[in-house]
Amino acid sequence: MLLAKAKPQASLFRSISLADLVLIVGTAIIVVPTMFEVGRFNWTTEQGGHGPIVLATGLWLLWREVKSSPAERKPGNWIFGILGLTVLLGIYILARITGILEIEALAMYGALITGGFLLLGGGLIRSIWFPLLYLALALPPPDSVVAAITQPIKIAISEWAVGLLHALGYPIASSGVTIQIAQYELLVAAACAGLNSIISLGAICLFYGYLRHRTNFLSFIVIALSVIPIAIFSNFIRVLILILITYYLGESAAQGFLHDFAGLTMFAVALLTVFVIDSMFTRLLHLRTERLSK
Repeated sequence: MLLAKAKPQASLFRSISLADLVLIVGTAIIVVPTMFEVGRFNWTTEQGGHGPIVLATGLWLLWREVKSSPAERKPGNWIFGILGLTVLLGIYILARITGILEIEALAMYGALITGGFLLLGGGLIRSIWFPLLYLALALPPPDSVVAAITQPIKIAISEWAVGLLHALGYPIASSGVTIQIAQYELLVAAACAGLNSIISLGAICLFYGYLRHRTNFLSFIVIALSVIPIAIFSNFIRVLILILITYYLGESAAQGFLHDFAGLTMFAVALLTVFVIDSMFTRLLHLRTERLSK
């Protein structure tokens, strides 16, 4: 009796074709320089410090969603794909030459998604929409957009804090971009610097909401829509803490360890608020389901 010989399995490197190698090298040429610049200039700041965490958790979530996606894997429409890829790569090259990192990073990411559409199809890309959206939070947003959004909020938060403390009898007033309490003076930009981490708070809240309610889109939307109000509320608490620290302990205390403590308090307040909103909304949905079932 003759035994059939087992076919030797091809190694990983032998299974990679020339086309695969070209794709890998081309992707690396685009991604590595841009992400190096993002890590160097954005992830080292307070506004972008969440980047490495978002990248690591986002890649894990992307891998998990791709493996579990029931969507059919087939090449996408090559006309739209090639057209989109040409435009995005053109924008990428132009932004790379002019040194506009924000546009360069967004164009790079758009080109990667378009390449995924060409290779895997629109069905799979749509099924993994959240990891793709979440990973985009690791990239630097345009500073002008962030300033235009946060500046009015910073002024409003400072006015709310000054109004509350004045109503409580504290010797406090505000003038333009400064807050005067007793003999101390704070800049509104410094007091409201926590809003620079609004994207960090948003990323954490969205990640929590998706993992907990991925099958309940309504609950996920409620958490997603509450991100900005939560960020404003938590930063309001941070501003109150910094003003009170300045009043009771002096300006040097407010700029030292206690400044970082106020930032940690802001994150704790934000996360606690997310949990409370999630718990209340889940309870309301449960009560509504019980009433309808009766």
